[in-house]
Amino acid sequence: MTRNNHLTRRAVLAAGAAAAFTTMTGHAAEKDQPTNRWQIGCYTRPWDQYEYRVALDAIAEAGFKYAGIMTAKGKSWAMITTQTTVDEAATIGQEVAKRGLKTLSAYGDFSVAKSVQEGIAGLRGLIDNCAACGSPNLLLGGTSDQKLYDPYYKTIAESCDYAMSRKVGLSVKPHGGQNATGPQCRKAIDRVAHKNFGLWYDPGNIFYYSDGNLDPVEDSKSVNGLVVGMSVKDFLPPKEVMVTPGQGKVNFKTVFANLAIGGFVRGPLVVECLARGDVAKVTAEAANARRFLENLLAGN
Repeated sequence: MTRNNHLTRRAVLAAGAAAAFTTMTGHAAEKDQPTNRWQIGCYTRPWDQYEYRVALDAIAEAGFKYAGIMTAKGKSWAMITTQTTVDEAATIGQEVAKRGLKTLSAYGDFSVAKSVQEGIAGLRGLIDNCAACGSPNLLLGGTSDQKLYDPYYKTIAESCDYAMSRKVGLSVKPHGGQNATGPQCRKAIDRVAHKNFGLWYDPGNIFYYSDGNLDPVEDSKSVNGLVVGMSVKDFLPPKEVMVTPGQGKVNFKTVFANLAIGGFVRGPLVVECLARGDVAKVTAEAANARRFLENLLAGN
């Protein structure tokens, strides 16, 4: 297969995966207008010094229709872990729905330090929790430990079918270590080689983990056909990602244009970080981020 044919096939798969994700959320666009192609949401992370219901209230107040489950003040920093019960996850889903929101993504991770079997059990628990809270995607962080690289991705490969049976897509993001760049993420995704495992792109992290040396405008050219969603994150030097999107160094317009070439033309966009402040300040920044994305995408 030639490189061009390989990229074309990847682009088709990515577009199909994004369309499938939109169908799973129950919000397929009625008309193919630019802003209807995307589900714009916000993670709980910007308010994670508070109990998660504060974050959900703020996300709704900021005008979002979608939420991402990530971190909050509670039993653990991550809201959903391998120790979270299905009932606890279901309660989170109920709280999301009470505010007129729908969940797009949940962050979680698992350990393979003891064995792949331990990893599979943990990952299946996370998948069950995503199903319970109504999240159609489980966002994973990857591993920074080279010794655990093979068992980590073997665990994912052996769990993709189970995740599909629960209507949960699996994804990994650029997150440092062995998956800090687009090419590194491609290696991991190609290793798993399953249609239910893709890339949740994070342009701010491309800058962050390269100490500002790798521009996501360049890196985003390397991920054709992989992207199924995005953590919308900006960056300011020397090493700051608690920045409201549109106020930092990430050229989102060009990044989106590059990703579109690879087939990412619709799907979930979840704001992960915002400028710091009290609840009211961060909520106002969330509304600014939402308007920034809506205006940017309306011009695409």
